[in-house]
Amino acid sequence: MADTVRSSATATGDARPDAEGLTPDLDAPHLTAPAGAVPTRDQRRAVTLADCARTFARQPSPPYLLGAVAVALALRVPQGGWSWRDLVMAGGLIGVTPFVEWAIHVYLLHSRPFTLLGRRVELLTAREHRAHHRAPGVLEGVLIPVSGVLVFLAMIAATNWALSFPIAAVLSGPRLAYATTGVAVSFAILASYEWIHFLIHTPYRPKRRYYKAIWRNHRLHHYKNERYWFGVTSTVGDRLIGTSPDQHEIPRSATARTL
Repeated sequence: MADTVRSSATATGDARPDAEGLTPDLDAPHLTAPAGAVPTRDQRRAVTLADCARTFARQPSPPYLLGAVAVALALRVPQGGWSWRDLVMAGGLIGVTPFVEWAIHVYLLHSRPFTLLGRRVELLTAREHRAHHRAPGVLEGVLIPVSGVLVFLAMIAATNWALSFPIAAVLSGPRLAYATTGVAVSFAILASYEWIHFLIHTPYRPKRRYYKAIWRNHRLHHYKNERYWFGVTSTVGDRLIGTSPDQHEIPRSATARTL
């Protein structure tokens, strides 16, 4: 009888949470990429962070991301004039990242098809993200395609350039230098987002408290309810906006995998 009750609880997601706060049905090994998706140098041990990093580096888009960071830094260093303003630029960009990430996830990646001039239109980003939700364990579908990365890099550079004018009016100093600082930091933030998102979907298990929190939230977004837990690199946006509820108070969504 006890075994029957325990099995029923697991099936409905009401079993006792594990160390990461997930019930057994949300912490099953098959919900991440199979171990073979991340080659290890020693098949007798679990997947390590270094194994994941090597696999990440072999994906198509990371070289473009890391190359963009290197180019931005190569442009910034010769300009010199380093000051507290660079720290303000970097701190401001890092501070708004959780909210920008939340907004992109909600309004761009989860955008629904719409009608324009009598034609059904679906954003490419939304279509690709829908495919990712259908097969979250497929690592090849986790990262932004190279074409998307190039578009994002161009948009980031253009946005930093446009914002450099009002920022320079407030902070003074060499506008071009601080714009380049902003571009370098923004590129690094995008690269970090891609790495963390990739890592979350690998078989690598959380060890640090920070990573446990974002790993748990993203797992809930994919397998519990797609209307919550939009943060990937941070839980700050969800907490402040109100999309990080107690998972036990949220019903399981039938469309979490299909959007």
